[in-house]
Amino acid sequence: MSVSRRDAILGGAVAVGGAVALTAKEAIAAQDAGKPRAWEPTYSGQPLDAKPERPGEPGKDYKPVVTPNGAALPFKVVNGVKVFHLIAEEVDHEFAPGLKAKCWGYNGRVHGPTIEAVEGDRVRIYVTNKLPAARTTIHWHGIFTPSGMDGVGGLNQATIKPKETFRYEFTLRQNGTFMYHSHHDEMTQMALGMMGLFVIHPRKPSADYRVDRDFAMLLSEWSIRAGAARPDPNEMTDFNVLTINAKAFPSTSPLIVKRGERVRFRFGNLSATDHHPMHLHGHHFKVVATDGGQMHIAGQIPEATVLVPVGSTRDVEFIADNPGDWALHCHMTHHIMNQMGHGFPNTTGMDASGVDENVRKLVPGYMTMGQHGMADMADMKMDVPQNSIPMLGAKGPFETITMGGMFTILKVRDKLESYDKDPGWYKNPPGTVASLATAEELKRDGIP
Repeated sequence: MSVSRRDAILGGAVAVGGAVALTAKEAIAAQDAGKPRAWEPTYSGQPLDAKPERPGEPGKDYKPVVTPNGAALPFKVVNGVKVFHLIAEEVDHEFAPGLKAKCWGYNGRVHGPTIEAVEGDRVRIYVTNKLPAARTTIHWHGIFTPSGMDGVGGLNQATIKPKETFRYEFTLRQNGTFMYHSHHDEMTQMALGMMGLFVIHPRKPSADYRVDRDFAMLLSEWSIRAGAARPDPNEMTDFNVLTINAKAFPSTSPLIVKRGERVRFRFGNLSATDHHPMHLHGHHFKVVATDGGQMHIAGQIPEATVLVPVGSTRDVEFIADNPGDWALHCHMTHHIMNQMGHGFPNTTGMDASGVDENVRKLVPGYMTMGQHGMADMADMKMDVPQNSIPMLGAKGPFETITMGGMFTILKVRDKLESYDKDPGWYKNPPGTVASLATAEELKRDGIP
């Protein structure tokens, strides 16, 4: 059989492609050989009726995660099964000083407490409905369960009526960062706060899995009009309160670590519409896992910002080797503001001289705002509508921190008294703080 030049070229291309693929596979194998793997399977492949393993113990089988401003859901072991109890109920919740609302949550918290377990554990989770005249369910977001335990009202189960208690039970066959939330009338119930984190640790973690500090953060958004007593569950686009673990800065707890420690951030996003690009100052990290599983070391790309899509989780890890106070925040600029609206005229750059005096003749107390931007408003001690935080900032070591919303601070220190005690503001070494240039410096460097 004769072979054309074209066939020979195509055949050679296929051979080269195969060789390249083989070389890449061999390179990955060589990279992993002789050292702890940075990737572990996140799904055991066990059948639904597989015999559960010994219940994992905190401190022995895993290092418990820290949920800033939150808590872990307690459990007890009954005949080898971990038993949890979630209570859906109305909760009076404070987002930040000056803003409280009647929300819906679990066990007296918004958001609900973090559930933590180990791959191979058998879990039994009782859910009691104490909501006012509302049925509910719970969906275990991203977790493999029997169909009848998946929690979609009407599809997988009957809804839980007020005063009823349902039992969910399944064996955990994977590990990673997951979530739970109502899956009945979600637009209302999730908008009012019915959600939480579910962390499953690997049964036999590799050396690379272990970290010194493991933080879990649930990102969400709310619509709360100034003066309103409840979030608005009918909002679809205009969310004005952005939170980490249901707190808006300055009420977000700082993340406290020692210099040189290996740190993991677990981000979950159950916002209604918005993705959140979470940005860390002073460090870069690697994205090591999604809610679909651990990423192989070859796919762990260095980043300083990770996009956390709606309905997803992302785990990132880094070495905290840069001491200081470092911002961690969503990089959508309006997500680091507190309860600001947009229903007012654009006065940026406006010459307002004489305007206030004339307008006050008709509207006593009138003040033109925004012509120099919005930042200065945090320093203005103006009256605001009851139960609102449109100008809330926080006192920083130099001036007012004009951030809010989905913003917190990573505090890296050489020495710490306790992880539970705020070390205060970082003391910068001499010569390492940006400052007003002197006339001599400007003249020396030829700056007019």
